[in-house]
Amino acid sequence: MKSAPAAGGARLSDRQRIGWLRLIRTENVGPATFRDLINRFGSAEAALAMLPELVRSGGASRPPRIPSVAEAEAEIEAATRVGASFVAIGEPEYPPILRRMDQPPPLVAIQGEPAVFQLPPVAIVGARNASLAGIKMARTLAADLGTNGYAIVSGLARGIDTAAHEGGLATGTVAVLAGGLDRPYPPENEELCREIAARGGALITEMPFGWEPRARDFPRRNRIVAGLSLGLVVVEAARRSGSLISARLAGELGRLVFAVPGSPLDPRAAGTNGLLKDGAILVTEARDVLEQVAPLLGRTLPGPETLDEPPDFSSAPPPGDDDRARVVEALGPVPVQIDEIIRHTGLHPAMVFMILLELDLAGRLERHSGGSVSLLLSET
Repeated sequence: MKSAPAAGGARLSDRQRIGWLRLIRTENVGPATFRDLINRFGSAEAALAMLPELVRSGGASRPPRIPSVAEAEAEIEAATRVGASFVAIGEPEYPPILRRMDQPPPLVAIQGEPAVFQLPPVAIVGARNASLAGIKMARTLAADLGTNGYAIVSGLARGIDTAAHEGGLATGTVAVLAGGLDRPYPPENEELCREIAARGGALITEMPFGWEPRARDFPRRNRIVAGLSLGLVVVEAARRSGSLISARLAGELGRLVFAVPGSPLDPRAAGTNGLLKDGAILVTEARDVLEQVAPLLGRTLPGPETLDEPPDFSSAPPPGDDDRARVVEALGPVPVQIDEIIRHTGLHPAMVFMILLELDLAGRLERHSGGSVSLLLSET
């Protein structure tokens, strides 16, 4: 594929980067849809030209909102002004472990020192209303892991996340933002962000510049935190908390999940104690993490995600309305594997992929970990 950077480190041209940025910022285009579009049409510019027709075929009543070239150029200029850059999957600065996750973001904004992504990463997350003991534990774990050559990844939230970043400042820490690089949350961590970038760490986000984080953006951030780590340590977490979402996502991505035990009388430890009951690795010191993570560094990991092996769409005719109806009928609110849809409908695989792409662009499809899909509830 001509527009995709090779895994070996080729770079996008300025024109390609603008096209990629416009495509990933387009309404209803997420990482999986982006990949399908590039594979199908060969370049971001070609995909952008086809979007209105695809959205109509998927059943949407209005055309998609596609950012203009000027808007993309303005966002790139905003990044440049603060010393940040947009890095595409496959380029040398793209975090190597991130591109091995399920549905990695094709383009991320990075500020700071990209070399920190070459260190083996461990995530530390936990409660915002953390106890003093929890904060001390997170800071100590981060400092000890950093001394042993690990990068500390967290989500910049109050409490445990902040303590983890502080503990990793001297050796390298990565803050994953739920909003734009110019909109760190919470605002009181703006100075911490500056320190992270200035002291050999990095800030990273898949969100646009100027984006104020909303509640729905934090699970997306948590997914990147999990995807950026070999293992994820939960220090304190209530039964219903974002940290448990991070732990679940880490498990789904094949990462190790650790938990620090706490008092049964402290509701902030209910979630971590529950993780331990469910099989998480118990942590009372950094050695507990190192013993489990160090062996992973000698294993051969799966090859990096690339966008240069498009499926053969030419062998299947374009889908008709009856074909689309069969696929929609096969879908429901429960996630199913695409292979199951192909077997059930008897349609050519390329035709099924095209119909799913149309539904996705029309805002009617939801993608799940492991490649399964479902119809959005509003469509059932």
